[in-house]
Amino acid sequence: MKQERKRSNAPIFWALFGAGGMLSALFGPMLVFITGLAVPLGLLLPADTMSYPHMLAFARNWLGKGFIFAIIALFLWHAAHRIFHSLHDIGIHAGTGAKLICYGLAMLGTVLAAYALLAIGF
Repeated sequence: MKQERKRSNAPIFWALFGAGGMLSALFGPMLVFITGLAVPLGLLLPADTMSYPHMLAFARNWLGKGFIFAIIALFLWHAAHRIFHSLHDIGIHAGTGAKLICYGLAMLGTVLAAYALLAIGF
């Protein structure tokens, strides 16, 4: 008798976790430096680099929307996966409820980011 394998959704979450981890490692420090140090302190960049008109123009461009969405969504999925698996490390044996909370919040944040970016217009 042939035994069927149970399908798993784990590869989807691992892929989102990996992509978010890569982006957070490559772009996270740069984003912290630019938004937290360089622009507020006037280092290396003009003072109006992150002015409202400039940021609105960036968010209205399709490439800017894609960048913003990828950063927000993949950072959220990376954090959700890391938090879910870290619960076990601190002695909380997470079940379906914790999985729904962690990944549900990541999904909610992803949907809200998409809605907000689409509401800005082109």
